[in-house]
Amino acid sequence: MMTQRTRTLLLAALLVLYVLPALAQWTRCTNLPAVYVNTEKNRPVNSKDYYVYCTLVYVDEQDQVTTYDSVQIRGRGNSTWSLPKKPYKIKFNEKQKFLGKGYAKAKKWTLLANAGDKTMLRNAVTSAMGQFTSLKFNPAFKFVDLFLNGAYLGTYQISDQVDVRPHRVNVAEQDYPITAESNITGGYLLEADGFQDGNYFKTNLRQVPVRIHYPDADEIAARQQSYIKTCVNQFERILFSNTFDDPSTGYRSLTDSASLLDWYICTEISANIDGFYSAYFYKEQDDPHIYWGPLWDYDIAYNNDYRTWNEQRLSTTAYSLMADVGYGQPLRQWVNRMWEDEWFRKQVSRRFEQLLSNGLVDHLNATIDSLVALLDASQQLNYQKWGISTLVYHETVLYSSYDQYVSDLRQFIADHTAWLSQEFTNRKPVEPTPPFQPDNYYYRIVNANTKKAVEFAGGMACQVTNEREHPSADWYIRSTPSGHFQLLCRDGLQALSDPTPGQATATTNVGTQLAAATPDEDDPRQQWDFIPQGTDGYYNLLNIHTQHIANLSGGGSADGTPILSYTNDDRNGSSGNRLWLVTATATPVPDVVTGITPTAPIYYALGYNPVSQTLHFGADDPSSLRFQATVTNAAGRLVGRFRASDSFVMTALPRGVYIVAWDENGCQRSVKFTKR
Repeated sequence: MMTQRTRTLLLAALLVLYVLPALAQWTRCTNLPAVYVNTEKNRPVNSKDYYVYCTLVYVDEQDQVTTYDSVQIRGRGNSTWSLPKKPYKIKFNEKQKFLGKGYAKAKKWTLLANAGDKTMLRNAVTSAMGQFTSLKFNPAFKFVDLFLNGAYLGTYQISDQVDVRPHRVNVAEQDYPITAESNITGGYLLEADGFQDGNYFKTNLRQVPVRIHYPDADEIAARQQSYIKTCVNQFERILFSNTFDDPSTGYRSLTDSASLLDWYICTEISANIDGFYSAYFYKEQDDPHIYWGPLWDYDIAYNNDYRTWNEQRLSTTAYSLMADVGYGQPLRQWVNRMWEDEWFRKQVSRRFEQLLSNGLVDHLNATIDSLVALLDASQQLNYQKWGISTLVYHETVLYSSYDQYVSDLRQFIADHTAWLSQEFTNRKPVEPTPPFQPDNYYYRIVNANTKKAVEFAGGMACQVTNEREHPSADWYIRSTPSGHFQLLCRDGLQALSDPTPGQATATTNVGTQLAAATPDEDDPRQQWDFIPQGTDGYYNLLNIHTQHIANLSGGGSADGTPILSYTNDDRNGSSGNRLWLVTATATPVPDVVTGITPTAPIYYALGYNPVSQTLHFGADDPSSLRFQATVTNAAGRLVGRFRASDSFVMTALPRGVYIVAWDENGCQRSVKFTKR
């Protein structure tokens, strides 16, 4: 009979002979996680139609090894499948949280090769851009080193498959099979698909090929197919009708305006030549609107396709709209019809400038910074295998170093956003400045000439550089019982007042500096009217008591230049010292400021998960958290922002100290923590 000691020695021997050598081969070759795929009998993966069974081993950043059996792998992509460095799709036997907590739990995941993008960043940067906007669903990404049957394949990007499920396109999942009582109004996931793959139909008027991704082709019932086809055709019919621009009955009544604008603007910022050849959109249950996104397949965007260069070697994507030169003519007809709507032209320009002022370009550059640092060792190995100066697909330029490709990407973003700013402004309809109607947001009051904002300093009104985080330059503008407006500074909630002494008239006793006063909405010195001027969105600020106009003293450009109570005459519309642009910030006015009492206090906490590298606020009802938080690094550079009801993934950011800050009910709060 075998003794306990004998058993122990035998197990130890087996551990040395079999287990330890097996574990030793699953190691990382860089700082990135490693993925080892070994197919059954070392069969090649040479088809994008048929799966091959395999074992997958994942080695994470902490060198923890996870083995998955009964996995399947096949090729994926269209033209990218023909490239030497091939993309793949993997399918687990059961749903897995392959990227950890906070990400989707799904069977299918993609392994993007990014072979035609020498930076390997374009898809990830675009996902970060989508997160910065109102777009709800943005594919997750994580970079890994991939091995297939013992052979090193290079740097790959694990990403979500675009499908319907939580943390992906999170629309309602329909009954299967459907019954007579089933709600078939949604959700649906659709794609304007120039390849015309899968279960697709063409629209009646413009022959746009629309693929139905969800419900799946082998599950969708005829009644569902007919319903969504009717919805899309109705949208197209209204879009090309004579009343298409009517806000109540036109195309806007059937589309979500926020996602439409942000999806379109992201397509133009990225100069995605395929942005209308392949474009996702979706429909929610019991909601008539079409929603746009997610953003997908951006490896030839950002001026990375030589087919867009003309005979003079000038990039048409750098100085053109994709609505004019992009592929996908059928869907471009939809977008160009929208450009005929004055509302669309105005809102595209307004939203684009808002994104820029909120720091979008800085956010993209910060994302590039963090990813370049993250990929440094891996990209060097990748290009030892594949070569960095070899033409692979449609690259516009070839360099001898990775940093040159990254610099080229940065420069294009800078140049193209500057061009878009002017182009969108040129296309914006010329219309008189409308009467001012405040919303429940803080506002900036910015001088037409100096582009500096009004603030209180030492109780007096003066100008200051218009920085993003500057509470003393934020103003809550509210209506008074007499039908005028009162301006309350966010920093201290003091009211803007005209203290001119004596019996002032419109043209006398001028030159008194405007000042802070204890709020009294019945005091005419604290009551103001916004007088529209011209077509550029500028106003005069008229005091009701004195009938004077707010004026920048002498037109001085220095911070601290006083704001004066000044002459009201025929120069109101021409003097830049008297013209003010009044723009809403992204910060809503808290309920305690507006006088609306919350129904109950909300208790919450900020948490950080070091495994998934995710920031999130916890509360009994996370949807009740309506503020936004910013994330900055130790140098004070903004690296991201997120809604408190959402989460913020930090996998792309390097280790170090970060500060999370937010404004909740007028209270500035911040937390410092270290990502290890």
